[in-house]
Amino acid sequence: MRWGNQSSVSEFLLLGLPIRPEQQGMFFALFLGMYLTTVLGNLLIILLIRLDSHLHTPMHFFLSHLALTDVSFSSVTVPKMLMNMQTQEQSISYAGCITQMYFFIFFTDLDNFLLTSMAYDRYVAICHPLHYTIIMREWLCALLVAVSWILSCASALSHTLLLARLPFCADNTIPHFFCELAVLLKLSCTDTSLNEFIIFTVGVAVISLPLICILVSYGCIGATILKVPAPKGICKALSTCGSHLSVVSLYYGTIIGLYFFPSSSTSNNNDIVASVMYTVVTPLLNPFIYSLRNKDIKGALERLFSRATVQSQ
Repeated sequence: MRWGNQSSVSEFLLLGLPIRPEQQGMFFALFLGMYLTTVLGNLLIILLIRLDSHLHTPMHFFLSHLALTDVSFSSVTVPKMLMNMQTQEQSISYAGCITQMYFFIFFTDLDNFLLTSMAYDRYVAICHPLHYTIIMREWLCALLVAVSWILSCASALSHTLLLARLPFCADNTIPHFFCELAVLLKLSCTDTSLNEFIIFTVGVAVISLPLICILVSYGCIGATILKVPAPKGICKALSTCGSHLSVVSLYYGTIIGLYFFPSSSTSNNNDIVASVMYTVVTPLLNPFIYSLRNKDIKGALERLFSRATVQSQ
């Protein structure tokens, strides 16, 4: 199968994780357990927010979309990786590889925009508490999510269309466990300067700008907190945004370490480890971070279990 008529490559070979054959079974069980926990944990958050009226707030509205994004993001790469580990089948079709790359970029960008929307929500809640319900209306929350989806789709589509026009001549081996854009560009046998330019410009727009907005939001939040003389007010403000700040630190810390501070030696293995961090570990930890640090989520979970217990008696 080919994407257009320019490529002579019908499939790619994913080399997978740099682990020894005798360790395949152990790592398969580990990543399968992590993936199932990711799916169940995030779906539980979506279910709680959907069923519990106490969680029908702007912050939890954004959180439900973030949980859905985490499930989708992890599902783009992990099932294929698990199947390759179990069957030792390394091939992926050309169209399948391009599709995987598209959705990987799409959900990565969507995570960025949703985290930015959540930072704005926390900014309004702490810096303008009296006007919170007026500013964060339902239509604005829906608009922020819709814009996030549209911008993410446009970003991923721009990279995909530009990649689809490139020919791949001989080498079809991908030293990774999924089809990453930077690796695919290295396999092309033509000039990729336009692709690299788009990666830089779009990357600034969908990664750097949201991160700057988040930092500015928390700068304003920090300035507001310092003006509060009572320790109780400071603790309440920190608890309000603690979960989101933890997720932001984990997510952007991994991305910055991977793309801005690459290792000169054994860089490929380090890139793979970093990719595992933000495709497998981060979506896994997000439900635990929000459920352990969020009193509303824990309260909704307790009410859900209480109703289930009463109905079973």
